Amino acid sequence: MADQKQVIGGPLEIGGRRLSLSRAIRAGDHVYLTGQIPMRDGAVMCDGTIEDQTRAVLDDITATLALAGCTRGDVVKAMVWLTDRADFPGFNAVYGEYFPTDPPARSAVISPLLVDVKVEVEVIAWRPLADDVGAC
Repeated sequence: MADQKQVIGGPLEIGGRRLSLSRAIRAGDHVYLTGQIPMRDGAVMCDGTIEDQTRAVLDDITATLALAGCTRGDVVKAMVWLTDRADFPGFNAVYGEYFPTDPPARSAVISPLLVDVKVEVEVIAWRPLADDVGAC
């Protein structure tokens, strides 16, 4: 398995529609998560504060990491997109709750998004494959 890529969590669906991307991919010791937008009950979360949306995103990231046998502590890089610069302090406060010590390297940009949400977060985790079981 160490020399192959592995789809984690199956195909991504929003509102019953299957998207042409995977929730996450393991490639060797690295796990690459698709950019996560805030979701509630399988639907895009277009309402709520930046804090609400950030918690929804980071909770979904936590769940996807768990499917790969990883935790937030394994995250080595985070990429963040916000639609409004004024949302950064609220985003950053919640982000700090989820990564209180030894946080990953991070980039953040202000940009329009393809859906009507305030935030999108993508992460890369590093968790060596266990030689004896073939996965972490």
